[in-house]
Amino acid sequence: MVNIDEIKLKQELLNKLIEIRQHLHKYPELSFQEYRTCNYIGNVLEEWGIPYNQIGDTGIFVDIIGEKGEGPHIGIRADIDALPILEQTNLPFASTHQGVMHACGHDGHTTILLGTIYQLFKYKSKLSGRVRCIFQPGEEADGAAEKLIELGILNNPAVDCMLALHLWPHLPHGTVGVKYGAITASCDSFVIEIEGKGGHSARPHKAIDAITIGSQIIQSLPALVTKFSNPVEPLVIHVGKIEGGTASNVVASRVMLEGTTRAVTVDTRQRIKNQLINLSEGIAKCFGGKVVVQYKDGHPAVINNEWVTKTLQGAASEILGSENVVELVETSMGADDFGAFAEKVPSTYFRLGIAKEGKLAFDLHHPKFEFDDSIIPVGVQIFTFVILSRLQRGLDF
Repeated sequence: MVNIDEIKLKQELLNKLIEIRQHLHKYPELSFQEYRTCNYIGNVLEEWGIPYNQIGDTGIFVDIIGEKGEGPHIGIRADIDALPILEQTNLPFASTHQGVMHACGHDGHTTILLGTIYQLFKYKSKLSGRVRCIFQPGEEADGAAEKLIELGILNNPAVDCMLALHLWPHLPHGTVGVKYGAITASCDSFVIEIEGKGGHSARPHKAIDAITIGSQIIQSLPALVTKFSNPVEPLVIHVGKIEGGTASNVVASRVMLEGTTRAVTVDTRQRIKNQLINLSEGIAKCFGGKVVVQYKDGHPAVINNEWVTKTLQGAASEILGSENVVELVETSMGADDFGAFAEKVPSTYFRLGIAKEGKLAFDLHHPKFEFDDSIIPVGVQIFTFVILSRLQRGLDF
């Protein structure tokens, strides 16, 4: 059995990881534009003498093959992209790319995975099986995880299970939050284009008001949540953008509504899609208009597998103490494309708390979001321990 003290990070490595994190934060890149980030990760790995492979334009993965023979093939994913946000943290290593910021902790995720790779490579003599460490581009965009899956990231050889973490400002610093079942929701988007018939506002009976049709659709959408869904199952339908009309005395001939739907089960996700389309078409028809609904499937819900989650929870409890590992009660209605991996192989996605006592913690995607670098070794030790303590014994989950 691996000794917990044995995997504690030496100061030299810790200093290097802090340097890495601050460099990544200083030079963020948007989804699918992470060329400099990809090169930087590769350079760090080369400096450590660790071989790696590039996948797609800006993705990287490292396979660490245990020297104790056959065993499970476990994947770990870290996302590497940033957001189109103007940073307001005043950190000494704040973003130098105007309007681009690591406001979701991906610089931390990437650094933690690099530290994990360093540790696992050092201790590969204790490993059986294989660990595939994936630096994924484009998490903040659509289709990135699916693209890596299409390119074969879960094959050659087949990955048996996946792990991922997300820094979380809603838990105390250094604590872990686990959730059985859905931990995040799916997120799909829709555009409803409404076609009416323009006219003079003094003669509305000779026109078909697209604004009226749009307002009726907006007012009716909540009924899909309150009257057609299980009241104890989380579900969100949100219209966030409306465009239409040209003047106060003109009946609008066209209106466009844009929004998102979020669900935690596959059945509800599909049902809401069908009902939203049918509802919109029915209302438009009643008023003599037409609609075209463009519905785009986005990120699936992240559904945590019970046995992988239990394994992670046990390992985290050994390192941090069971009092610092909590089971989350609520599913976040935010989304993460890690759900695409969780659809393919048993997986778990957990939260790592970053809220420090006495300091205001800003939410994800906030221009003042930040975290203390001292959380990095915590994440590294959790990943390293759960891998070593399971793979070194050759456990087939």
